[in-house]
This record gives sequence, C-alpha cells and structure tokens, in this order.
Amino acid sequence: MQKLGKQTIKFDKPPTILETASIVGPKEAQGPLAKYFDTLLEDEFWGEKTWEKAESKIIKQAVNLVITKSGLPADSIDYCFAGDLLNQCISSSFGLRELGIPYFGIFGACSTFVEGMILSSICTEAGAANNVLFAASSHFCSAEKQFRFPLELGNQRPPTSQWTVTGAGAGIISSTGSGPFVTLATPGKIVDKGIKDANNMGAAMAPAVVDTLLAHFQDTGRNPSYYDAILTGDLGYIGKDIAIEMLQTYGYNIKPNYNDCGVLIFDKEKQDTHSGGSGCACCGTVFSGYLYHELKEKKYKKILLIATGALMNSTSSQQGESIPGIAHAVSIEV
Repeated sequence: MQKLGKQTIKFDKPPTILETASIVGPKEAQGPLAKYFDTLLEDEFWGEKTWEKAESKIIKQAVNLVITKSGLPADSIDYCFAGDLLNQCISSSFGLRELGIPYFGIFGACSTFVEGMILSSICTEAGAANNVLFAASSHFCSAEKQFRFPLELGNQRPPTSQWTVTGAGAGIISSTGSGPFVTLATPGKIVDKGIKDANNMGAAMAPAVVDTLLAHFQDTGRNPSYYDAILTGDLGYIGKDIAIEMLQTYGYNIKPNYNDCGVLIFDKEKQDTHSGGSGCACCGTVFSGYLYHELKEKKYKKILLIATGALMNSTSSQQGESIPGIAHAVSIEV
C-alpha cells in the first residue's frame, strides 16, 4: 500500500470484490432497482416477532448468501467486518453470532458498508488475510423507533426526511480474482457544520462528502471526469443538490456523472419517499445489487463510491447536539 497526499490509500495489488449479495424489504422491492436484488421480502417482519429480530435475520441471510454465491468454503474466509444502526450494533452481532468467522463490529452510521470494504481491502493488501467478508444492514421500522418517533404515533414526515432502507448488503474482498478491483480508498474526516435537524440528514452529511471528495481529487490528481459514475451513499435529493453546489465553489463540477444511492433506490413520486432513501442498507444494497452488476457487465468501468453517515443518536439529539457527518470513498475499477 502507498499513502497518497493527506488521506488516500493506493493499493499496489488491488483486491477483488469477489462477490456480493443483497436482500431488500417490500418497499424497496417495488422500486426501480428491484430486479438487481437477490431476495425481495414481502413484509417487514420476515417471520420474526420484532423488527430488530427481522433485521438480524436479514443480515444473517445476506452473509450466508454471499458465501454461497462466492463458492468459497466458509472456513476460507479469514475475517468479517459488519455493522448497522441499532444501539451497540445488535443486528450484526446477534445475526452473525453463529457465523464462526472472526468478527469486527464496526459503526460508521450509514457509511458502514464502505468502511467495511476499506478495512477488508487493507487486510488483504497487507497480507493479513486472503478473503474478508463485509456487510451492513438497516431497517425502516427499527430505525424510526430508535432515532425519531415510534411508527404507532403516525407523525407527519417533513419534506426533508428520508426513508431508511430495509435490507442488507454483503460482499467478499479477496486477494485473488479478476475484479472489480478496489484501487483507492479515501477515508473521511468528521465534519460538523451545526445542523441539528434529525429529519434533514442530507444537509448534515453533504459537507463531509465535499471534504472527502476534495481530499480524493487533490491527493490523486484525478478530476470528476475520470470516473464513469460518482455515487454518494444516502444524501437524498436535498443533500445531493447541496453537495453539487458546494463542490462547484471549489471548481469541481460533478453534476454530469453524479448520482446518489438514496435517489436511485426509490421512485420519489410513486412511492412518496420525500427526499429519498437512507440507512446502511441504502448504499449496501444499491452497490451489492445494481452497481456490482453494472461493473461485472462493464457498463461502468470506473466508479467512485462515497458512503455517507450521520454520527448521531437519539441521546445526542435530545440533548441539543448538532449532527457530525462522515464520508468514506473507494475507487472501484474493472
């Protein structure tokens, strides 16, 4: 590995994203990307008694599915990085407690999927592992209960709010394989511009995206046009527009090849999702389903994926704290 500039890691022997798997809930199954997901659920409980247990089942099955699809024996996977949004990451730890693979529980809010991808890539590039699994999940109902209001209250959602994606994405990073390859990683810094509205995640996270993208372009000497597509994790419509405007003030125009996973996963008009999708599973499922498919088909040959996260919880919001943002970027090339 090489360090480029202030923040970026260059992989001399880029690890392969060997395989991915995705599971989504019923609302996502009615969205425009439905055909790209492996499993479509008919209801939010999936046979469980609580939403939290359903989320644990979702990430468990996504991990089992990616192992099966990869054709690797489970005992050939060296480590697992996984996380979610629930307190103490219980969806991941409870869902994967029978996995039998050394486990790192990670938390980067909705940036967790790419955080896991970066850590997995570092492990393989450093020679500490041959195959590393990474996964992330979220659930609309459990997230609303924890971060905003219980669904039973029937609160009206403001136009800035986003719909937490129910689902899980999982992938396996390998030291061998024919790609797609993780070529660069730009871990982000915590950025807090004082936004306090828990129903406006896009505004809270957009400055972190801008900070990471500026670092990536400056560290690598690349311009936005180098990539076939630049995709953020879950800024939604409002955060997406903010990021475009902020980057333009620094002389970077990402508008021609930029989109957001939270914009792609739902039909805003038909599904009434306000500012779009959010959650760990937003970036996780869109990449594991749609984007990975496009890379394998070589419709995209170079993408920059920037997962975004709002590093807050219900306690910090109740105590009047602002919302810190984080954004981690990976360059994935065929």
